[in-house]
Amino acid sequence: MNTTDDTALIHSGDRSLTRAALNQRAARAASGYARLGVQAGDAIAILMRNEIAFLEASLAASMLGAYAVPLNWHFTAAELAYVIDDCDAKILVVHADLIAALQGADLPARVQQLVVRTPPEIRKAFGVTEESARPPQGAIDWDEWLDQQPPWDQPAPAGLESIIYTSGTTGKPKGVRRQPPTPEQQARTQEMRRLVYGLVPGVRLIIPAPLYHGSPNVVAMRAMRMADALVLMPRFDAEELLALIERHRATSIVMVPTMFVRLLRLPQEVKDRYDLSSLRTVYHAAAPCPPDVKRAMIEWWGPIISEWYGTTETSAVTFCNSAQWLAHPGTVGQPLPGARLEIIGEDGGPVPAGQTGEVYMALDFYPDFTYHKRDDERRRIERDGLVTGGDIGYLDADGFLHLCDRKRDMIISGGVNIYPNEIEAALLSHPEVIDCAVIGIPDAEFGESVLALVVPTRGQGDAGLLDRLSSHLGESLARYKLPRRIEWRDRLPRDDAGKLLKRRLREPFWQDAQRAI
Repeated sequence: MNTTDDTALIHSGDRSLTRAALNQRAARAASGYARLGVQAGDAIAILMRNEIAFLEASLAASMLGAYAVPLNWHFTAAELAYVIDDCDAKILVVHADLIAALQGADLPARVQQLVVRTPPEIRKAFGVTEESARPPQGAIDWDEWLDQQPPWDQPAPAGLESIIYTSGTTGKPKGVRRQPPTPEQQARTQEMRRLVYGLVPGVRLIIPAPLYHGSPNVVAMRAMRMADALVLMPRFDAEELLALIERHRATSIVMVPTMFVRLLRLPQEVKDRYDLSSLRTVYHAAAPCPPDVKRAMIEWWGPIISEWYGTTETSAVTFCNSAQWLAHPGTVGQPLPGARLEIIGEDGGPVPAGQTGEVYMALDFYPDFTYHKRDDERRRIERDGLVTGGDIGYLDADGFLHLCDRKRDMIISGGVNIYPNEIEAALLSHPEVIDCAVIGIPDAEFGESVLALVVPTRGQGDAGLLDRLSSHLGESLARYKLPRRIEWRDRLPRDDAGKLLKRRLREPFWQDAQRAI
């Protein structure tokens, strides 16, 4: 049964909102934005965690033909200030407790702040006090401000996607600004998202990843128009996800591989506690999934797990379902209709099947993009109409893409290329490892040597675990790939999409070296 305007659509913690109420509140926000001087093509910055008001603020921007610009709330004050200034934001919609993250930031005088009370589910998930959850004295309270605005009643321009800023791991964050779609582009994009993201009428969808990332943002904005239920998780928790599937009879989830790892590490009695029979499709991307992890998830949840690969710049360009993956273990899929893919070798030319190189791609019907105010950087990653996200991979004989690693993460030891992703997958296949990262560190003889940073499933690592891991790795990896050192960590720096922040891990080892990390 499809959701009506009077049926709860969006769920966040114990709160919910109907489609009619969502559209009404967004229309009031759009009118308020316009009164504050926002016009088509302008930017609205959003510094919030996953909750209902995030979607209200974003939908309101689209009603005006303005860009929503979600901000990564892990950024420092300086990084936040840079993005807010770079996108020329006129308004900042911010959770009350995140105002502290802006302390010391030199925000442009043009930016008007609208403060959203931090809701109970966010307070619980992040340990936010009641005092810091309230808008400070003199601030514009989002709910009170909305009540003062008449609904916006003008027709919406062609839909604009949010401007998503890259993480800035190789310099200043860059905003991916996409052109408005033509009607033909819009139709073909919707068909692609039906296949890749499972966005079909009546879907009951859970989004456990942060809305400041590209795919969760695109999926949520589209799902508001066709879902029966859209469930937002303030913060990923493995058992809580199982409970939400049962509670909301979820049919679809958008996930990342680190979530699979944490789900698989749950005790069997916890896994058996929840009814997951409503699930029909589970989609994942953002990072390569270790084969043993994916195989275990398919065995548990059935052949309902699909995968896509792409970038914020290109959208999805490959796709595979469970059957295709089982026939081509480790693949991230084959090119979608309308996608072009080339593997470019070190000599600048395409390489044959089975040989590795840098992955270049494009989705011909997807609206083109540039980096906001940085057209030169857009041109730098382009080759014959294709762009690269810096991944290294190869196409197998059947045309399925396999990723080896990120170009900047590859280790060169004694002149030999070593892909950390392969070693990390082997480590994660051991039941006593819950997370890991493999990096290259300076080596006087070989240039770089392999270091593995491991988070044990229980407590601290010891000599016994070190021996077990070394033996385990030796069963599947060539000797030259084996880590010279294994160190224990309590946790590793990851963003909320599960991507390792490897630059942060490498910096202490390379700060005195005579070459860039």
